[in-house]
Amino acid sequence: MPTKLAMESAISIGHLNHYFGKGQLRKQVLFEIDLEINTGEIVIMTGPSGSGKTTLLTLIGGLRAAQSGSLQVLGQELYGATSQQLARARKYHGYIFQAHNLHGSLTALQNVKMGLELHQELTVAEMKARSRQMLEQVGLGDRIDYYPENLSGGQKQRVAIARALVSHPKLVLADEPTAALDSKSGRDVVNLMQTLAKEQGCTILLVTHDNRILDIADRIVSMEDGKLKENATTAS
Repeated sequence: MPTKLAMESAISIGHLNHYFGKGQLRKQVLFEIDLEINTGEIVIMTGPSGSGKTTLLTLIGGLRAAQSGSLQVLGQELYGATSQQLARARKYHGYIFQAHNLHGSLTALQNVKMGLELHQELTVAEMKARSRQMLEQVGLGDRIDYYPENLSGGQKQRVAIARALVSHPKLVLADEPTAALDSKSGRDVVNLMQTLAKEQGCTILLVTHDNRILDIADRIVSMEDGKLKENATTAS
């Protein structure tokens, strides 16, 4: 459960290192990562492919276990956390993947409803009502019963955003959310993320190669060869 410590820093990382493989095949992929992100900030992380951006994002999202250092997310220390504790921590995150990751056999409404599965305090009727409302907010109120195969790329990504935000998470993590979209659809998607996140008061950490969307950030950091640095210039 997030503590009051999280009110100032949504993410606080210190001396974080990470390795893939074991024995002679062990390779270090993250080096002494230090990062503070305040509640309500929109931070964009840039850097070349293979620099460690997605690895760091998955650690923050509790999709991988931290191996060393300190990794506090929403006031909870994830280094040393059990798989059950990581699963509980994910209840407070929204995660947007590069390839929307929608289930082809589920409608838009059913896909969004999956974002509420960890919230057992809600009834099925409440989950459906919240999912419908979220799809209306992303402009897909007339597509709730459509399957992904009948949606455009931009519409699929909006469903993914709705799924990530339907639980009103404190933190949204987005991995290349505009990579498969044309410039207009990409801009629409990040504007939507920015607007809804501000309305809900959540923090966003967004990984991207897309220089066209850097202006939505409060701050830009970059990763290279597994090392993180603050950019000299901050987005306006």
